[in-house]
Amino acid sequence: MNKAKLILKDGTTFTGRGFGYNGDVSSGEVVFNTGMVGYPESITDPSYRGQILVLTFPLVGNYGVPKPETLKELIQNFESDEIHIRGLVVSDYSDHFHHHEAIESLGKWLEKYKIPGISGVDTRYLTQTLRDKGSQLGQIVPEGQTQIPTKDLYDPNKVNLLNEVSIKEPIIYNEGQEKILLAVDCGMKANIIRSLISRGVTVIRVPWDYPFMDSDLKFDGVFLSNGPGDPEVLKKTILVEQIKKAMDKKIPVLGICLGNQLITLAGGGKTFKLPFGHRGQNQPCVDVETEKCYMTSQNHGFAIDEKSLTKDWKVWFRNLNDHSIEGIKHTSLPFMSVQFHPEACPGPNDTNYLFDYYISQLYAA
Repeated sequence: MNKAKLILKDGTTFTGRGFGYNGDVSSGEVVFNTGMVGYPESITDPSYRGQILVLTFPLVGNYGVPKPETLKELIQNFESDEIHIRGLVVSDYSDHFHHHEAIESLGKWLEKYKIPGISGVDTRYLTQTLRDKGSQLGQIVPEGQTQIPTKDLYDPNKVNLLNEVSIKEPIIYNEGQEKILLAVDCGMKANIIRSLISRGVTVIRVPWDYPFMDSDLKFDGVFLSNGPGDPEVLKKTILVEQIKKAMDKKIPVLGICLGNQLITLAGGGKTFKLPFGHRGQNQPCVDVETEKCYMTSQNHGFAIDEKSLTKDWKVWFRNLNDHSIEGIKHTSLPFMSVQFHPEACPGPNDTNYLFDYYISQLYAA
């Protein structure tokens, strides 16, 4: 392994050993995830587009990378068919892997997609730095490469990333089922689609900028997916306009992650950037209606500004760590959203029942 450096925007520098792609310098927003497992899923999650991912669990790579397989037009073992991060930072990288489904090492996989990694970093201190100072831009500089000037670091929060992560043409799954759900792909995780079609609905997956309310498509509900970037960038796009039209027609709407923020924008609310975001598998959230707590999987850097919500909306879920909003509901119409990921099931009390609750709204509408 060659030497490499992780250099944060404020000048803080970490020296380690490079793995994966040993080529050009890569920059992006440096964020951390506290999950103990699941690096293939995280690395292929489109919500990480443009980010350098720090994994806080010390040993990474020991179970390798599985073979990408397709079942019913959906990629298996991953959340999409490509890597979306711009770099990976770990404490201890294992190039030797042991798992019955693994076909290659994490390093070989990253190299294939030209993604640099750096190991031997004190990720505990790095995480504390990001917690204290907030997520910030940074770059991974392989040995022999020239550092990028700070002013030229890539900032994923200043651009509309949905063009990069959304599909280009509509795809239909489970065609012929009684209820039809239109799913707007803003960078949708594969397991969300699996969760929807497993509940016996036809899913029409459309690009993020598809004028679904002005089309000839027939559907009973609208689903808004997760996705990367600052939701405020999308405020004046066709997508928010289409969501408003769906609400005007009183069509049941469910949003997850970015979808939660999009519903907020369409409803007249605002979002703000969290200091370092929520990324991990153990975020405690309480249903304020039932006072029941759930351990949730999360990956987001923005949240709803509670003061911006109109009287037509109420808080549904709240984060028990920082008390930020984790879900909202309309007071009288079938519009709802959550900031966490109910399709991911890390805790003993999972939240995938929310899909069943939403599907029931399609039949009640």
